[in-house]
Order: sequence, then structure tokens, then C-alpha cells
Amino acid sequence: MGRDVDERKKRAALRKLRKAAELAEQGKGPPLSDWEREFLEEVEERIEKYGSAFADPMKGDEGEALSALQQLKLKEIDKKARGKARKGFSQKSASGKKTPKGSFAKRAPPRVRQIGDDIEEDVAAEAVKTPPPAPVPRGKPVLKAVPKSDSSEPVPDAYKDNTPAPRPAGRPVFRVIDGGKTEPDT
Repeated sequence: MGRDVDERKKRAALRKLRKAAELAEQGKGPPLSDWEREFLEEVEERIEKYGSAFADPMKGDEGEALSALQQLKLKEIDKKARGKARKGFSQKSASGKKTPKGSFAKRAPPRVRQIGDDIEEDVAAEAVKTPPPAPVPRGKPVLKAVPKSDSSEPVPDAYKDNTPAPRPAGRPVFRVIDGGKTEPDT
């Protein structure tokens, strides 16, 4: 039981199959392989019997007689039968002529520094240079409050180093602060 395929599409597919077979018999191009001849015969037989040459609806449109891959292969066989060469992927040059170069031919060489270049010169140049100055010792950073002033000029005393007085050594003193939680009298 076949699918409902448009009669015009079915006739067109059969016509293309028969035309490709006729052109192959005329011998304009290279002879078809056994597989290609068998493909043409089997696809033609399926179209005549079932109305379509494929059963899986995921492989082509529902109203078509040939699947997408079958149509592609039929085009290749037709071109081969007509004597036209099968086209592959090719590069075009600036003048429009096709070039047989590979895909890496048009790329510029990468801009890479060679590891071994100028190492001896760089080391000698660094040895002649003076050593860098010793780093300035820094203490612990201190946060300072900046006083708010009406003028935009900074007050000279505002940025003086005001370090807190050191704490006395020993145990800290425990202080009771009034106003805390009181226990109810019972």
C-alpha cells in the first residue's frame, strides 16, 4: 500500500530516472557502476509499484516520489551520464579562476615569536641594566577619617598619622553597664 503522491511528481521522477538511464546507455560519459544501474532500476520499480521510492516520512516530503538523498543521487548519476564532471569543494582565486590549492594556502603565516630568537641578547641587556630600587617598607595600613570642610582645599592636619595608643598588657577589665536587662523581683 503506497502513499498518496502527486501524479505529476511521480511522472517527473520516473521521467528523470528513465532519462538518466538513456543517457548512460548512449555512453557520453563514463559508464555507470553496477550499483548506480541497480539504484535506477529499483527506484523506478518502487515508484511504479508504491507511488514513492521511500517509506520513512522523515527522509523527504510526504507528497514527493523521491527522498532528498535519492534526488541528490539521481542528480549525480544524471551529471555523470551527461559526461559532466562531479564537482567537489574548490577555492576561487581573486581572478575568478579555480585553484587546486588546499584550504591553508590563502592564510598568512601566523605572527608568532620564536622562542630561541634573541635570548642571549635579551639576557645580556638585562645584566647591563641597573638593578631595580629596593621596595619601600610599608607598615600596617591605617584607616583615617577625612574631616568635612566647606572649602575645597585640604586641611594640612587632616592627613597626619594618628595611630591609636597601644593597649596595656594583661587581662582586660570587665565593666558592667547600667541600663541592661534586669531580673524581675520575686
